[in-house]
Amino acid sequence: MSNDRLIYLPLGGAGEVGMNTYVYGYGPKNRERLIVVDLGVTFPDMDGTPGVDLIMADIAWLEARRDRIEGIFITHAHEDHVGGLGHLWSRLRVPVYARDFTARIAAKKMLEAGQPVDQIVTLDTSETIELGPFQVRFLPIAHSLPEASAMLIETPAGRLVHTGDFKLDMAPGVGDPFDEDLYRSIGDKGVDVMVCDSTNIFSPHPGRSESSLPQAITDLVRGAPGLVVATTFASNVARVRTLAKAARAAGRSVCLLGRAMQTMVRTATEAKLLVDFPPTVPAEEAVDMPRDKVMLIVTGSQGERRAASAQLSRGSYLGFQLKEGDTFLFSSMTIPGNEKDVLKIVNALSEQGVEVADNTQGQYHVSGHANRPDLERMHDLVRPRILIPMHGEHRHLRQHAMLAQRRGMASAIAPNGTMLDITGRDPVVAEYVDTGRLYLDGTAVYGALDGIVRERMKLALNGLVMVTLIIDEDGLPMGDAWADCMGLAREGRSKRPLAEVIEDELAEELERTGKKVLASDDKLIEALRKRVRICCVDEIGKKPEVTVVVSRLSD
Repeated sequence: MSNDRLIYLPLGGAGEVGMNTYVYGYGPKNRERLIVVDLGVTFPDMDGTPGVDLIMADIAWLEARRDRIEGIFITHAHEDHVGGLGHLWSRLRVPVYARDFTARIAAKKMLEAGQPVDQIVTLDTSETIELGPFQVRFLPIAHSLPEASAMLIETPAGRLVHTGDFKLDMAPGVGDPFDEDLYRSIGDKGVDVMVCDSTNIFSPHPGRSESSLPQAITDLVRGAPGLVVATTFASNVARVRTLAKAARAAGRSVCLLGRAMQTMVRTATEAKLLVDFPPTVPAEEAVDMPRDKVMLIVTGSQGERRAASAQLSRGSYLGFQLKEGDTFLFSSMTIPGNEKDVLKIVNALSEQGVEVADNTQGQYHVSGHANRPDLERMHDLVRPRILIPMHGEHRHLRQHAMLAQRRGMASAIAPNGTMLDITGRDPVVAEYVDTGRLYLDGTAVYGALDGIVRERMKLALNGLVMVTLIIDEDGLPMGDAWADCMGLAREGRSKRPLAEVIEDELAEELERTGKKVLASDDKLIEALRKRVRICCVDEIGKKPEVTVVVSRLSD
């Protein structure tokens, strides 16, 4: 009897939307050969991660087992699946496999991070690659960008389908339509485990096709009197095409604004996926054209502060200024957590007299994820023995697991860090792995437990007082200490400048400080820090962060 086991381990993307990072393993316990599926990112917010650029799964568990990893597979080119590749590849250093469009985007990520692009291997959906105990094939599937892929993973312990992100769209406009016959045929051969997208489990109606949007968008653009601006996900090339064709049908020229938007359209064109995209005009030409003859398609549908949408809402971008009578279309959904940032843009546009159209009535956007009836259809086609929900918050995973069990499949909830043994008839929790988050902060990458973001939040919440003191060759203060206050009220209860009040308090403290304390940096710093915090509580009711710099001339 074999002691080998088949395992599934999410390090990101299970219990949250974003940061997808999944691991499959087969072999003897603790010696399994491994493959990684996706290395994605999620995005920070000013409340919990101020100043951070990107958030990625902590792959320390994988890094410690790097010699057992056969390869990395990227299912599609959304940031929450490929965005971490360039930043994390150097910790794993194994080949990366993707379909053509995804491989092109992955190569850009690697190049930007200074990593070797020759490590990216392009696979076609007709190819099966054998890596250790795994035979892996990409399966075409419909989503909200070209060449999204599910995966068929065959092992000595059974056959798995990893759906990736998907929808049942027979006419997506750009990219692969959903192929029922393909997935039925895979189910006919027997599938032991399906690890399945859960994002829209709570949506009770069948999902709509991308082909249902052009007429409504064209009518909106045709009826707009002034400049029209539309924003959507840059990666949703089919939607960008729909918007551009609507503009042309309404007699408008098309201008793409935002690096990501231009990159995605150019990449899809190079990959021969976008063969009928309308001609565009550069920004410097469009800005001089009549307002009712131009449509801008811009980045920033999620309220990103530096994207074109936000900059237009704040005043101007590349010479364009919005005014009363213009129309701004959000042809997108707002990802949970981004509502506040999007509403800031909507309100700023409203103050300028701009007419804002969104998907409140379901006219201008369709989801890229399968709704509950579509998930049930996928269950019926593939007919797995075990269904493991992924890609969703805990409530999504739980609801999907309950649905699977009601429909006769074994199931288990596996949030990030939960390793499942999926060798037998039922999934069993094998162990729990420490997992967490890595922050990209400028060019530095560090862990959530390093305390850097926590310190930054304390500074943001409490303000900072910087105290400087010089000690002479005799070990005595050389003049008074001085204080610089940042992020604090200028005056307190005494109606005097806060820095002056602090400096007076420090002078009193130093007058009564003995030589023993003056001779010890640690004791002196602690005494001055304590006095500053007490002073600030009395004056302004806050305890700021306090940094004390002691310079000794004797040194």
